[in-house]
Amino acid sequence: MHASLVLLSARLLDPATGDFLPDTALAVSGGRVSALGDDREVRALANASTTVVDLGGAVVTPGLVDGHLHPVHGAELTHGLDLSGCGDLDAVREALAREVRTLAPGDWLHGWGLDPNVFGERAVETAAFVPVLDGVPALLRLFDAHSMLASPRALELAGVDGPRTFDQAAEVVCDDAGRPTGLLLEDAACALVERAAPQPTYEERRALLSTALRGMAAAGITGGHAMDAGGDSLAFYAELEAAGELPVRLRVAPWCQPGADPDALRALIAQQGAGGGLWRTEGVKLFMDGTIDNGTAWLEHPDCHGESAHAFWPDPEDYTRVVGALHRAGVPTATHAIGDAAVRHALDSVEKALAEGGGEGRGARHRIEHIETVPDDALRRFAQLDVVASMQPTHCCDFTRADHTDNWSRRLGEERAARAWRCRDLWDAGATVVLGSDWPIAPYPPLAVMAGARHRRPSRALTEPPHGPEQALTALEALQGMTLGPARAAGEEHEAGRLAVGHRGDLTVFADNPLTTPATELPELPVLLTAVDGRPTHRHPSL
Repeated sequence: MHASLVLLSARLLDPATGDFLPDTALAVSGGRVSALGDDREVRALANASTTVVDLGGAVVTPGLVDGHLHPVHGAELTHGLDLSGCGDLDAVREALAREVRTLAPGDWLHGWGLDPNVFGERAVETAAFVPVLDGVPALLRLFDAHSMLASPRALELAGVDGPRTFDQAAEVVCDDAGRPTGLLLEDAACALVERAAPQPTYEERRALLSTALRGMAAAGITGGHAMDAGGDSLAFYAELEAAGELPVRLRVAPWCQPGADPDALRALIAQQGAGGGLWRTEGVKLFMDGTIDNGTAWLEHPDCHGESAHAFWPDPEDYTRVVGALHRAGVPTATHAIGDAAVRHALDSVEKALAEGGGEGRGARHRIEHIETVPDDALRRFAQLDVVASMQPTHCCDFTRADHTDNWSRRLGEERAARAWRCRDLWDAGATVVLGSDWPIAPYPPLAVMAGARHRRPSRALTEPPHGPEQALTALEALQGMTLGPARAAGEEHEAGRLAVGHRGDLTVFADNPLTTPATELPELPVLLTAVDGRPTHRHPSL
């Protein structure tokens, strides 16, 4: 079979060792690496239909995979006013005022990426923005995507004028008089007001997703572990692939919410394996808690406000039973667990599922997402139970501070804040560490994620001191966290994560070696080529 893609004059980087292979050329046929060798040997595999690229000494790695992202939700959420660059309340007010001037009467204002640290010691509520948003229906999503601020007009249009009761952890935050402050915690509360806002059409949402995925490919991403499958997500992926416009390989995990009955579990199990050539439903996503910044995480001891004391599942043992049922069916689980109590309960549940065994569970490799603070005695259990540690180092870089004056650290106190994003400790304890962005919570460019794992400094202020420098990964470990780690987490180490004959033709090409590029300069390293299944999905004009 003639090759579909041939790369010549390349430096082929092995993420297992950090060394270059002796070969200088690579061919892909039928979506798989079919040959490694010298330029003359591999060029002979090309015909008139082959894409042949002389890389001039550029560095090729296995395709970079984001271990945790939300493509559809992110594409929709990041359409609006970007507030992520606002460092204080005045900057937020100025940005909102500029946006308001562009609106027609009755238009809704949508903002995203709001950092709760802009409020300092003040309560997170809309009062600070009321003069700017007078009469304007506005929804301002906080950076964690687990909460939002709704303006008085938005609350009025949604008919939300007091507290509400929900079946899961969620809250319409109210003052002592029972009036909403504008802060809505978790999806069920946010949805009350979101439903009142005009919604984009199906076609508009699909176009937003297509644009976002093309941006990911240009950043060097060849794959992603998509941690949701809600709404029209799967239909979008199928349509984009049918049109030849899906530039990223996706492993999709639908959600299992509290209260899931046996029928719902059977439907999730039956859905496994469904998909297309580049996207597939594999695994189930669960939530054990919310976020520390919101006071909705699950901590072994409440935070400084007396919050973050409860699990997302009203009865945590129901979660344990669900994990056991999915394990017996051979379905891997991915559990959002940020607080120490949430992480411990998730580990306990996997341990119980493994002990009970039965069914097809031997094939299920479970994982925990985020792991923002974890005690010493939990570290070794990840390796013992073969639970993947899926982490997002840029969250530590950009949303916390080395001096612990940020909202996250203040809520936790010194002892727990010192256990922030323990990438190094988990790695040294033998865990499989997978790196990702959790986009849209943080930007998706994978070089920035790898850089953050190495320097642990704010991406907008690289001269600031690092938060927990002892938890930094090496350059090679960071690369492994986006190549070998995701492959193992998906049970695909036999066909992904390496440059080897028979492995997938998912490739990322850089202008220079990412292992020797300084961490603070890594995000600017040019991505020259991205290929998925041997098909270029991004090509730099210089090639």
